[in-house]
Amino acid sequence: MREEEEDPLLISYPEAETESGLIRRTWVESKKIWQIAGPSIFSRLAMFSVTIITQSFAGHLSDVDLAAISIVTTVIIGITFGFLLGMASALETLCGQAYGAKNYSMMGIYLQRSWVVLFLCSVLLLPMFLFPEPILKLAGQTEEVVEQTGVVAVWLIPFHLSFPFQFSLQRFLQSQLKTEVIAWVSGGVLALHAFLSWLFVYKLRVGIVGAALTIDFSWWVSVLGMFGYAVFGGCPGTWTGFSGQAFVGLWDFFKLSLASGVMLSLENFYYRMLIIVSGFFQNTRVAVDALSICMTMYGWESMIPLGFLAATGVRVANELGAGNAKGAKFATMVSMFTSLFVGLLFCLVVIVFHESLAMIFTSSIPVIAMVNELAVMLVFTILLNCIAPVLSGVAVGSGWQAMAAFVNMGSYYLVGVPLGILLGWLLSFGIMGIWGGMISGTVVQTLILTIITVRCEWENEVRIARMNITNVAPSGQL
Repeated sequence: MREEEEDPLLISYPEAETESGLIRRTWVESKKIWQIAGPSIFSRLAMFSVTIITQSFAGHLSDVDLAAISIVTTVIIGITFGFLLGMASALETLCGQAYGAKNYSMMGIYLQRSWVVLFLCSVLLLPMFLFPEPILKLAGQTEEVVEQTGVVAVWLIPFHLSFPFQFSLQRFLQSQLKTEVIAWVSGGVLALHAFLSWLFVYKLRVGIVGAALTIDFSWWVSVLGMFGYAVFGGCPGTWTGFSGQAFVGLWDFFKLSLASGVMLSLENFYYRMLIIVSGFFQNTRVAVDALSICMTMYGWESMIPLGFLAATGVRVANELGAGNAKGAKFATMVSMFTSLFVGLLFCLVVIVFHESLAMIFTSSIPVIAMVNELAVMLVFTILLNCIAPVLSGVAVGSGWQAMAAFVNMGSYYLVGVPLGILLGWLLSFGIMGIWGGMISGTVVQTLILTIITVRCEWENEVRIARMNITNVAPSGQL
């Protein structure tokens, strides 16, 4: 009983596999998953809504401002967000398995290594913010939109530099079930940002630059909130102070982080390519605005399956670290069905309210009409997006990031993109054809990851996790 109180995520129930026992196990596992997924979804929705609030304020300034901030937040920030978020999932693997094995002291070391590696990578990604114009011109965007996008991108650099610290702290806290503080910080930041956006854009009328600055400020407030909690007494067992060990084994940590970053960034950037290629079609500004709104809705909904990705990764890593192969498998199944059910509800919301949702961002009739046309494709994308992140969460919890990265690359860019080109340009179906081809890539990715997960030998994964923890802890590797 004492051990169960200390480690609520690792409670085991030895009931026989009767119907009542299965129902009880499912209920208990669902509670464990929602303990992580619930606050994670709320915090992700809150932080993503920070960007949506700014985007909606910009949309009511002018169509050019909406297009500019949409391109930066959806494409440029989308790429760096996905890459650094994926890199941070390496911390999820290591901290989750260390927590399951009760090797708590290493979790703070892993956190500091993640800060170092992710910050260096974020600096290397800065040219995307400094020189976005050439890429956008090649993609056919208008000169007016390209020029405004360059201005917005520079002012959002502080936003980008907050990612290494925000993502690492979030995974460090959720791996040990410190999820409530993440939710409280995110909720407070969202309320603060709504007020600042109203003050800067409507009252002080500082325009698009002021709108960008509010995002920078709000995200750094969230970083300082979680940092203060973790460092000043909130995690006494897992944070033991700054250590020189943070600079040991950085290359091994980087390799695992890089695989994680590639895995998620390929997935995160995939549908955002639609924004770039929209410049080659007629009514460029309308297409950019309509697709930006659809991708914002998609990104907003993505925070839900990403919450289940986080929960699945933590639960699988915890159970593997604790030596419970059946528990890892069962956690995967429960998380999958829960995510699918929630995704179906969100699809229903988009089907019923897609026109009202578009009006949050714009009052332009042509843009709203195009969003209505694209709503069907958006629903199919959301539905598939309920499954793939949970399977990616299994990869994160088990340390299969490199394999998942190859699956994503092959499915998206060897299947989805060529089919999109065939349907969109060669068969002249336009944006709908490109989007349909890309959906087929997601179908292939989901099928492959499902087969890999079904054929997984969980007992072998337990041995690998135990071996990694044994090798890592004494020597400070990884």
